[in-house]
Amino acid sequence: MSSSAKTAAHGAKNSRAVHVLARAGFAASGVVHIIVGLIAVSLALGLSGGGQADQSGALAQLAAAPGGVFLLWAATIGLAALGLWHLLSAFLDRSASDGKERAVHIVKNASKGVVYLVIAFSAGTFAAGGSTSSAGSTRSLTADLLSTPGGVFLVVAIGLVVIGIAGYLVFKGATRRFERDLSLPSGTAGRGVRILGTVGYIARGVAFAGVGVLFLVGAATNDPEKSTGLDGALRSFAELPAGKILLVLIGAGWIAYGVYAFFRARYTRL
Repeated sequence: MSSSAKTAAHGAKNSRAVHVLARAGFAASGVVHIIVGLIAVSLALGLSGGGQADQSGALAQLAAAPGGVFLLWAATIGLAALGLWHLLSAFLDRSASDGKERAVHIVKNASKGVVYLVIAFSAGTFAAGGSTSSAGSTRSLTADLLSTPGGVFLVVAIGLVVIGIAGYLVFKGATRRFERDLSLPSGTAGRGVRILGTVGYIARGVAFAGVGVLFLVGAATNDPEKSTGLDGALRSFAELPAGKILLVLIGAGWIAYGVYAFFRARYTRL
């Protein structure tokens, strides 16, 4: 990258406008997590009309709400800015030393950037009057991979990677490593953020572990219909012994993370 391009990239990453929009992106992520949590709880309680318990279901509910289109466009802009900020941070932030630590920093932030950009694209699709299905996309991806030579090993690899990410989320919550991302306030507010973050990260980890397991089941049975993403994972929890109680706890945890994301929008280090 040329010197002028690096200067421009640094300027974009550190600009007030990008920081404001990135914080709005955290808030938008919080809204999505709260809605997914509410859908999960409604599934556990047997309430109808919950929709898909994933980002597509959450965005569809936003689109149907009064003023939802405006909220979706705002979420699209905020999430896209947050994704851009993570991508710029991956390659421009020199807080990590060279070598393995630097590689981990790049992979982690670049992955987050891509995820937020994908969610931003989904939000924009709903805002424009279209729709997407996370569960359908996951099934389609699994089917395409299983139909190719050696594709089953790729599906297994995806499942293992997702389970690894899930384990990291649980670890991050249990050890409160998420505090490194924040400039926490003191007193009751700080304690509240710690509790919300701990519960939220662990609940997200448990849910994504289910997603990873479904990829492995799809590979083992050669059936892409078994791999249904977050919606399928949460619904499968309800079928376990005492699964509805577990699903309520997971849903409550996602709601907690959503509230935590609002605090993160205020206190995150950018």
